[in-house]
Amino acid sequence: MEFQQGDRIRIEKDGVGYEGIVMPSTTHHIVLKMSNGYNAGISPENTKITLLQKAAKAQDVSSVGTSEANKPNQGKLPKVSILSTGGTIASKIDYRTGAVTARFSADDILKAIPELTEIADFSGRAIYNILSENMRAEYWEELAKAVAEEIRGGADGIIIAHGTDTMMYTAAALAFIVRTPVPIVFVGSQRSADRPSSDNAMNAICAAKVAVSDIAEVCVIMHGSESDEMCDIHRATKVRKMHTSRRDAFRSINSEPIGFVDYLTGEIHTHMEYTKRSSNELELRGSFEPKCALVKFTPGASPDIISYYLDAGYKGIVIEGTGLGHVSSEWVPLIERATSMNVPVVITSQCLHGRVCDRVYDTGRDMLKAGAIEGKDMLPEVALVKLMWVLSLSSDLSTVEKMMCENISFEINERSLE
Repeated sequence: MEFQQGDRIRIEKDGVGYEGIVMPSTTHHIVLKMSNGYNAGISPENTKITLLQKAAKAQDVSSVGTSEANKPNQGKLPKVSILSTGGTIASKIDYRTGAVTARFSADDILKAIPELTEIADFSGRAIYNILSENMRAEYWEELAKAVAEEIRGGADGIIIAHGTDTMMYTAAALAFIVRTPVPIVFVGSQRSADRPSSDNAMNAICAAKVAVSDIAEVCVIMHGSESDEMCDIHRATKVRKMHTSRRDAFRSINSEPIGFVDYLTGEIHTHMEYTKRSSNELELRGSFEPKCALVKFTPGASPDIISYYLDAGYKGIVIEGTGLGHVSSEWVPLIERATSMNVPVVITSQCLHGRVCDRVYDTGRDMLKAGAIEGKDMLPEVALVKLMWVLSLSSDLSTVEKMMCENISFEINERSLE
């Protein structure tokens, strides 16, 4: 019996039947990916093997383009554009390697989740087909331009399929660079589509509900609990991935979510005021200065870290300091050196919850005298993205400080919630 990787076969051995897709194997055993998501290794001796289905031809993982699904409701529903960047929501098993890889196009997402076609008329563009750790600042700019093109072309909402590991960076980037009259919704999944516990379908359906809603902000839609009951609607500048693998890994920090989507009813429930559809005119603002760094202060860390970035020509530095936003006194002269070189230094906290305040202790006051900018209650990664954006608009240190302390895209609360 001849078969190859990716074929679906049935193996009968010792009175037991095994059915699944042939995976790569480094031994003489046949490895099957079974329907329950687990792998089984089976010795080929004394087996009966039946070929059930030949493997589909692999798609070119580097291809990008535009597609539109054939749907009975086309023209009768709101228009939503799916922009695919890759990630687990658009991934499946690569049977050449046994690894999860970004291979689905936007059309593949629609075919895999047919319920989406009852919510909107979808068109799809694959902007990138990468895992999110390969995202770069220049890609944020290209993605923002693609979003603007879709909105100008009549899209009533945008869904961006993105890997979860760096989704909070990209979402924050679009929140700063795009003023939007329609919802811009980031969605991902923690578990790939071939796993029984995959969250891709529910997350995508909830994202589509928000994309046709009145919530005209950049937001992130992910599971709100471990069960399949709701997805939270997080503001792009207040969300963080807080677990490596749980389906409800994303949490709003220093803020409640805007609301949630009830998966069973499809209804959206909100907790707070939000920017409504058509409140803003579409506008792209600025770009991103890539030579900015996020530095985590640790006890005993050498201030040479700051010197390294200054000598390398970096334009801005965000420091993730201790509780209220402190570093050791040894770092203060390097902060002063940075600001004297017109390199802004923004201070955030490792604590995440709460806000920095460098006016309580002597070290904090010394940091402020050296020119450090308090990052309020911004998440460190949001402060980094914001600084990259602000420096694309101005290199004047006083202007940068003013903009960094201004609440532009809901990244700063005027007062602490707790």
